[in-house]
Amino acid sequence: MTPVLVTGLPRSGTSWTGRMLAAGGELVYVNEPLNPLPRPGRSPGVLDADVTHRFQYICADDDEPWLRAFTDTVSLRYRFLAELRRNRAPYDLARMVRYGTAFTLGRLTGRRALLDDPFALFSAGWFAHRLGCRVIILVRDPVAFAGSWQRLGWTVYFHELLEQPLLVRDHPRVEELRPLVGCQDRLLKNVALWRTAAAVAADLAARHPEILLVRYEDLAAAPVEGFRRLYDWAGLTWSARAEGRVRRACTAPGSTARGFAWHGLSRTAYRPMDSRRALAEAGGRLSEEDARRVRELARG
Repeated sequence: MTPVLVTGLPRSGTSWTGRMLAAGGELVYVNEPLNPLPRPGRSPGVLDADVTHRFQYICADDDEPWLRAFTDTVSLRYRFLAELRRNRAPYDLARMVRYGTAFTLGRLTGRRALLDDPFALFSAGWFAHRLGCRVIILVRDPVAFAGSWQRLGWTVYFHELLEQPLLVRDHPRVEELRPLVGCQDRLLKNVALWRTAAAVAADLAARHPEILLVRYEDLAAAPVEGFRRLYDWAGLTWSARAEGRVRRACTAPGSTARGFAWHGLSRTAYRPMDSRRALAEAGGRLSEEDARRVRELARG
């Protein structure tokens, strides 16, 4: 039962892509098990391991606890007792029922796990090699990516990457981020993260045949054709049900310019959208001056 991992930097379309891949009914969607925030992360029922960093790095050198925990996750074994020991608020109990039911039914009906996790990006090689995942890495246009982060007021703390020595060892491009620790220029930091992640993603895809690099813009421009190819690559059945759900979810009317918000018990930001309209709107979130600057910084 080959699991699927969808990754890429946050705001690169991983939730949308994961939901569309799960639309055919052959996958159990698992949202961001490596997110260090209490919600959607910090759920030992889903992943019984201690996540200490954003972009937690996992490699063969120290993977015993991670291999054990993720083997349970991709085998759809929900750890009820571990979850109850940590999380007992009403929301957490409702989430436990949801995930516990989805895992149990998925395992009994022969479904596969789909991990939607942007924080797994730098560890994608481990997921492919050690867990046997089919990995999809999404890369978004730098102007759209930076515009989304700027609109949300997000920034990145590079020390969370740099204080992981095995990550720096295996992905030396991360060392280039060190001079920006403490920098207050959010746009500069966003583009620096994008450049590093794009280079790492290209290197991972070149070294691992189980990793596929996908441009978000290509999927958004032609979602039905693009997801049909992804279904085939991931070994999923492109059924009438899958096509209908993808078509409806990617042509939903209405503006896409609403603010970011978590939705549902799995705490995903995905919402049905008109993907072509979203593509057109994404480039307008920065001023012309900032967009030019992003282009120049992205080219290096």
